[in-house]
Amino acid sequence: MSRPTVHHLQNSVLSAAQLCNNASEAIELFEERGLFLKPIAKLNISVTLPQLKTPGKSLSNWEVMEKLKRMAQPDQFLVLRVSKSSLEFLRFEAEVEAKSLIKTLIARMDGKAIKLSGFTDSLKIRAAEAKIPFPIRHDWDSFFRDAKGMNEANPGERPDTIHLENLPCRWFATKSEPDLPSENIMRRVFQTFGDLRHIDVPLLDPYRHENQITGGNFRTFSPFSNQLTFEAYVQFKEYIGFVKAMDALKGMKLMRKTEDGKAYTAELKIDFDKTRHLSAKSIRRREKERQRLMDLEKEREEQKKLERETEERRLEEERIKKEKEESNKKRRKLEKLTRKKMRQLEREEKRRRKQEEKKQQKREQELQRKILLEERKLLIAQRRLESIRLLTELLERAKIIQQQTEVERKLAELEEERNRQVQEEQQRKEEAERKKKRDEDRRLRELKRREAKLKEKLMQNHEKREEKRKETEREELRQQLATRPKRLKSAVVKTETSTNIRGDESPPGRSSPVEVFNKKTGTWTSIYNYSGIHF
Repeated sequence: MSRPTVHHLQNSVLSAAQLCNNASEAIELFEERGLFLKPIAKLNISVTLPQLKTPGKSLSNWEVMEKLKRMAQPDQFLVLRVSKSSLEFLRFEAEVEAKSLIKTLIARMDGKAIKLSGFTDSLKIRAAEAKIPFPIRHDWDSFFRDAKGMNEANPGERPDTIHLENLPCRWFATKSEPDLPSENIMRRVFQTFGDLRHIDVPLLDPYRHENQITGGNFRTFSPFSNQLTFEAYVQFKEYIGFVKAMDALKGMKLMRKTEDGKAYTAELKIDFDKTRHLSAKSIRRREKERQRLMDLEKEREEQKKLERETEERRLEEERIKKEKEESNKKRRKLEKLTRKKMRQLEREEKRRRKQEEKKQQKREQELQRKILLEERKLLIAQRRLESIRLLTELLERAKIIQQQTEVERKLAELEEERNRQVQEEQQRKEEAERKKKRDEDRRLRELKRREAKLKEKLMQNHEKREEKRKETEREELRQQLATRPKRLKSAVVKTETSTNIRGDESPPGRSSPVEVFNKKTGTWTSIYNYSGIHF
């Protein structure tokens, strides 16, 4: 098989891993390669479904997922997929960037309800942190205790080997071999947990029995296939190293920081080895199978070499035979071409003579056609000249008739223009008279309005003068009364109140009434000046 290009593998590895925007919870694993462990943050979200009473009506999982994504904002889900679906509920598995966001998202969603278009009932939501499936000490202890044929004294038959899957190839590759994981780098990474006894990467072994024989034909496994991830078996010398590694990898995914500052994560599948893969017996069996395959491949190569030599001899004989046949074919072809060329020359000469005859006939026909064409042109020219003369005469007569018509039309227009001017002059005179009359009426109305306004103003001025004169008289009377004795004033007032007054007539012996202001009551009082009393 051909080796894949580096660019192809880079794109493949990036598609296998997932971009990480939050590396705050990462724990250092192997700084030299930029490898870290990051906690897996997953939630289980259950949505209770309403009863579908209308036949044919369905519920959209996509709409429910969009509602959940909006409820999670401003945070986002890395992964949101349906893990279980039934008539009663929908269960989603969600993953977020950091474990610290789980409580926040549970508080936003747990116990809440969402409304879907087309459904009257609300859908209740339950959210809880998802439990990451991972083997614990009880699992491997019970397995190796109950398994038959296991001897805890032998490596590989006791809890000391970890089986890892989905490891990105390029994260454990060297610069010299950027397409394949390095067993040496794997050893250096996992030695951080304890001393290692053995590491096995099946991808690096081209003779694994899983890919040996297919349909009776021998086929070896190529390590250069376009694989994104690989699996590995890591065996520790001590039980404590195995336990430390399992505890460190529990609930974690692998993270790598690149040189450009970006971080990518890959979720691994981790379990303890249950197949005795790195036991001494299994290793010897694989080595024996490997040697058998190598011998078989060697025999196959020898057989291929023999077949290749036989094929080369056969091809050489066929080549010589083919060359002879080609030589004879070329000779026959050359003779055939010579004969063909002679016949072609004869045909061309015959064709040339025929063409000359045709050209002569064509020239004679062309000359006859030109003579007829000239005669026709002369006839057409004569007819055209007669037509021009006739048309000129007709145009002259039409021009005279048109001129007469034009003169009559202009006279009629002049007469109409004169009548129109007379009417316009008459209309202007009438309009001027009407305007003059309107101006005269407007002037008379303006004079009347001014006369009325002036009269009103004179009346107002007269009333103001009368009011002012009366006010002056009243003020003089008040001054006179203020200098008079009080006894006389009381007598006068009493006499006035006891006298019956009717209308404006003055009693005998009194003069015209005089108004007096009473400060106590705030009213004006009319008094009369008797002839026998002097003020």
